[in-house]
Amino acid sequence: MAQVRVYIVSDSLGETAERVVHGAAIQFDHDVKIERVPYVVDQDGIDRVLSRTQRESSVIVYTMVRPELREYLAEAARARGVPHVDVMGPMLDALQGVLQVPPRLIPGLSHRLDHEYFARVEAVEFAVKYDDGKDPKGIRDADVVLLGVSRTSKTPVSLYLANHRLKVANVPLVPEVPVPSEVFREGRRKAVGLMIDPDLLMSIRRQRLKSLGLGSTAQYATMERIVVELEYAWDIFNRLKCPVIDVSNHAVEETATRVLELRNKEGAS
Repeated sequence: MAQVRVYIVSDSLGETAERVVHGAAIQFDHDVKIERVPYVVDQDGIDRVLSRTQRESSVIVYTMVRPELREYLAEAARARGVPHVDVMGPMLDALQGVLQVPPRLIPGLSHRLDHEYFARVEAVEFAVKYDDGKDPKGIRDADVVLLGVSRTSKTPVSLYLANHRLKVANVPLVPEVPVPSEVFREGRRKAVGLMIDPDLLMSIRRQRLKSLGLGSTAQYATMERIVVELEYAWDIFNRLKCPVIDVSNHAVEETATRVLELRNKEGAS
């Protein structure tokens, strides 16, 4: 059987075209060799690929966003009698015709979006794994460490920040439970305290108990207990010398935005 070599030419990584070629090649019993030629951004790069096609039976499959390079490759391949397939061009033209706006023509955008997507997924998984102090080892790898008493929105803020690709560990502050040593050893510069008005916290906790079918007079929702917990939280925040955000009557998005501002300020200093 004759061997065919498919050159995948791209101004980015060429992963999109490679998936298409693999899907087509598997339908044949012939030996189809696939070679990716990434980051081809000028006519010289195209010429170098075309010069190799003369030595064997070849096909060129390309994904290039710049129309002038697509046109040059098509004309040069046609002149040499080399079969060529434009994966990206027809789709760009079709969408432009329907949307009536020109494409951005930025190479590698899909790869960047894929990277951002998987970074968000990884951050969400991190937030779930290290939620509510489940494993203090996560503090070492966290971008942000949130601390606060129960019902200060630690978990929803953590997940919101995860959608900004930040890895967040959160640690509950309970007077009877020592704060993990990792917080002081590795999380000091990443720590952000969450504080709340005591009357509001009492109301939130009573609603929580009610939703669980429990009596609202449990110690968890008494003012005496709440004052003890908040004083303990302030003690920890002072020891860490960390910034503190008052979450009282603020949406999760507002609190998360404030955390992002603090982190950006820290990064700039």
